[in-house]
Order: sequence, then structure tokens, then C-alpha cells
Amino acid sequence: MQRMNLEDYLGGNPYPGRGILLGRSEDGRNAVIAYFIMGRSENSRNRVFEEEGQGLRTKAFDESKLSDPSLIIYSPVRVLENRTVVTNGDQTDTVCEYLEAGKTFEEALLTRTFEPDAPNFTPRISGIVETENGFRFTLSILKSGETSGTTVREFFEYASPADGEGRLIHTYSGDGDPLPSFAGEPVCVAVDGSIDELTHRIWNALNEDNKISLFVRFISLKTGLTETRILNKNR
Repeated sequence: MQRMNLEDYLGGNPYPGRGILLGRSEDGRNAVIAYFIMGRSENSRNRVFEEEGQGLRTKAFDESKLSDPSLIIYSPVRVLENRTVVTNGDQTDTVCEYLEAGKTFEEALLTRTFEPDAPNFTPRISGIVETENGFRFTLSILKSGETSGTTVREFFEYASPADGEGRLIHTYSGDGDPLPSFAGEPVCVAVDGSIDELTHRIWNALNEDNKISLFVRFISLKTGLTETRILNKNR
């Protein structure tokens, strides 16, 4: 499959919303994870990313302006040994609870649905990277069906991804009112360069008015050691 240029793809969409990129570095040595958030309202834009142990937490930049934490304060990234979970909401905790109980990523997300933010009904996007006994990752989207109240659940598994290749999924296919949900298979994109080069390419490609925060992590497939970069517009 042809790999799209990441900057061109992101730069051509003024509002992809929240996005997850999973893949393998160009040199083949690292699993790659990226997660970004965007926002249009004051409440959504009033956020930063902070590391929390091996994982990540969203936090209000100005606590006095936080009006509704329900869908914007959560743990996007959590690590369970050789598995890293990344999502756009509190389903991170659901997935980790199920994994700790010996169940699967898919079983966890069968208990969840899209976000209750009518009229957008924002999809819940989730990913898991597994680096034990090989390297594989899975992406998922839970979104509203055409019939009111129904949930469409899609899962995409990628085993032994190629060097320099990633898959990108995001909440919205573009701007609008209501916002149109992402559709189709996660986009195949090129993952080039070092962690710093990739971080700045993603950040610079996101719409300047709407971007809020970006998390990028490289996980060594040989040692398990990680490198992490975090950029916050509010800092």
C-alpha cells in the first residue's frame, strides 16, 4: 500500500480532532506512538499533557477556566509491561482493567461506545502496541451508526509492520457542524527520521489555531527503553 506523506495529509485537514499514529521507525529499531489533541472551545483548548509514571495525563492549564472535565481530563497513555495502550478518553482505563484480568483489548472495547457529546457523537479511538514475542499493534474506532443510538465498532490489527510505516486514525474527517466522523481503514503514512524530526513534523502540520498538545514515543524493540517528547501549545 502506498504511504501518504504525513505532513501533507495532516496539513490538508483543518480539524482532524484527536489522532493516534502507531508504526515502526525508519531504521526498524523502534515502535512508534504519537497522540495529538485539538480543540475549538475554550474548555477543550485549556489543556496540557503531563507525564504520569510511564504514561500520560491530560490536565487543565488554567484550573479556574475548567468548566466540564468529563470528556477532556483522562489518561491517554498507560503501560502494562510490554503493552502500551493509547486512547482518546477514559476507555484507556477500561482496556487496562480488562488486560489485567487476562481479557483482551477487543473485549474491553465491546463494553464501550462513542462519546455522549451530541450532535457530534465523537468517536472513541484506541490503540495497543505489543512488543513481546514480536511486534504488532491494533487500532480501533467506536462511532455512531446511521441508526440513532447504534454503535459501529471496528478493529484493525497490524502484525510485523514494515520499517518506516505507520497507521493513523483520528476522530473527524474534517471540520463541520456537526463534525463528520473518521471513515475507512487507518491511513497508511510514512514514518521518517528521528523522534525529534517526527515530533516537529506532526506539530508543524497540525492547524495552528486548533492544535493543543502532542505526545510522541519511541520504544526500542530490542531493549524496551523509551524516548518521549511532549509539546504543549499552552507552555
